[in-house]
Amino acid sequence: MQRHFADYIFRSYRKRKAINALMCGLLVLAATLAIFPLFSVFGYVVAQGYSALNWEFFTAVPKPVGEIGGGMANALLGTCTLVALASLIGIPWGVSVALYLSEYGGKQGRGRFAGVVRFSADMLSSIPSIIVGLFVYALVVITMRRFSAVAGGLALGILMIPTVCRTTEELLRMIPEHIREAGLALGLPRWKVILWIILKGSRGPITTGIMLSIARVSGETAPLLFTAFNNRFWQSGLDQPIASLPVQIYTYAISPYDDWHRQAWAGALLLVMLVFAMNLLTRVVFNSGGNSKKQGGN
Repeated sequence: MQRHFADYIFRSYRKRKAINALMCGLLVLAATLAIFPLFSVFGYVVAQGYSALNWEFFTAVPKPVGEIGGGMANALLGTCTLVALASLIGIPWGVSVALYLSEYGGKQGRGRFAGVVRFSADMLSSIPSIIVGLFVYALVVITMRRFSAVAGGLALGILMIPTVCRTTEELLRMIPEHIREAGLALGLPRWKVILWIILKGSRGPITTGIMLSIARVSGETAPLLFTAFNNRFWQSGLDQPIASLPVQIYTYAISPYDDWHRQAWAGALLLVMLVFAMNLLTRVVFNSGGNSKKQGGN
């Protein structure tokens, strides 16, 4: 009797072990299939664009049509300018909305108006970026009667708002309620509790959401075609058309010139590396923030 029972236990153990190995293998296969497109795209872009990266690419403006050489220095500077303008618009706006939703939007941020604002932010994040570009075109470009860096920055800033808002709100709502109550118990006004305790203690996670939103808008092309347009020279003012890396890549990619195709791949590689660096920096900031909290708790 005992021998049959031991055999049954042994067979059951082997069966569970085989099923566990099979499921682990399926999970590894699923993870491999998930990352395969990423590494395939990244490897292909590196193979196509690495040869075109040189000093001239980073320091020169595009050559006239038909001439070989030139670079995308103006597009790099234009992208940095547009992202800076977008950050000036999207970050304060998004963080302010997130503060309202987490701190003033009714009990635990579940008030009726807070629900409308949260739903609007979700809808804004799902709207195609080209629609935002058309909206800014009708609002700013037609009014100014010219394409401009201001219009491009506004379009990108609007696209940043929902990402910054929703990520910041979720992070702020994860802060324990007793921390807010402790600040209020000390006699601090609520706005000081929010600024000096809640926001200051969440700088790392909030920075993570901001970096993710910047990484998203850095590669947007469609809204810039209707707002910032493009410029083959150095920018002369924020009220003038401005070059950007995504639009320059698009322009070169649809051109009939092989040298422009080569530079388009180089620009694509540079853009991918910038997004990769932002995401990596986000990971570093998030992990350092988590480690510092653990050390503080210990």
